[in-house]
Amino acid sequence: MRYSTPNNPPLLSLLLFIIASVGMLQLEAKTEGDLDDGMVNPGHEEKPGWFKVSFLDLFEDIEDAADNNKRLMIYYYQDGCPYCKKLLEDNFSQREIAEKTQKYFDVVAINLWGDKDVTVGDKVYTEKKFAEALKVQYTPTLLFFDEDKKIIFRANGYYPPEKFSALLDYIGTRQEKKLSYQQYMEEHDPQPASGRLHDAINSIASDDLSVTRLAASGKPLLVMFEQAKCNTCDELHLDILKREQSKQLLSHFNVVVLNMWSTESIITPDGKKQKIREWANKLDIKYAPSLLFFNKQGAEVFRTDAYLKAFHTQSAMDYVSSDAYKAQSNFQRYIDERADHLREQGIDVNLMD
Repeated sequence: MRYSTPNNPPLLSLLLFIIASVGMLQLEAKTEGDLDDGMVNPGHEEKPGWFKVSFLDLFEDIEDAADNNKRLMIYYYQDGCPYCKKLLEDNFSQREIAEKTQKYFDVVAINLWGDKDVTVGDKVYTEKKFAEALKVQYTPTLLFFDEDKKIIFRANGYYPPEKFSALLDYIGTRQEKKLSYQQYMEEHDPQPASGRLHDAINSIASDDLSVTRLAASGKPLLVMFEQAKCNTCDELHLDILKREQSKQLLSHFNVVVLNMWSTESIITPDGKKQKIREWANKLDIKYAPSLLFFNKQGAEVFRTDAYLKAFHTQSAMDYVSSDAYKAQSNFQRYIDERADHLREQGIDVNLMD
């Protein structure tokens, strides 16, 4: 933005410049396409220099990657996203992860709110319209494409370094052709953890989750798919869910924690009987913990399946229990609105506490 004041005295010009500068500092974050040359968004994080510079013709990028025996990874981000910052600083800053990523993938960054054209075959979207088409609800979201131009894996949200490194190996070495991601992680999950399932939080019996059985409570259902060896599950139960606001929000749900690898049988919300691990596989559960929210009619309405701190975990519970998901289909917009509302009440919002 340029300010021209050729007819003003020098002092007035200086004052106008100061006022304009202060005004610019107070602007909220915009998409990169809204910024003037030389300006950087508040919260903007520099991507690694080895990310691919792309014209966002995705089929062309997939073919380029295949020519070098690589695959394409799309990184959906937004400025000011604390989990994007963790991905860049905690994951890609590690030499082993950075080298492994470059060995197996070409990485292309796309702005969740951006207006650049994204070409997919004979279709052209803006960055944000492509995100809407893919129902991208979180940043970071990582999309992995195979040589046939198909999305073979989608990571909705942040994966800690150990899990992220294992994911790179799984996709990079084409293991999806041999076994499911769930099977791969059962064998390769390297996390140190307490080794116990945190099912003391269950408010209902875990053997029958059918709508007819739970109808009397008048509450929606929250199913937490976890595993014993899971330090992110430990953090969820030993910290986040022990907080007072979390307890209040949990009280609005029928809650059950399930071992995603269990061979025990269960009656699912739709009334079908099957083994828990088979149900988890059918639901495409990739991450522990994954929180799945079902409405009173037994239909899944929302899920979180990545690493989240307290604010985002609580926001997910509030999103469903308040029925906000019915009016606002974009969870990211809901999070922003909720944060603003809390700040208006004088409540400090720390996204990574």
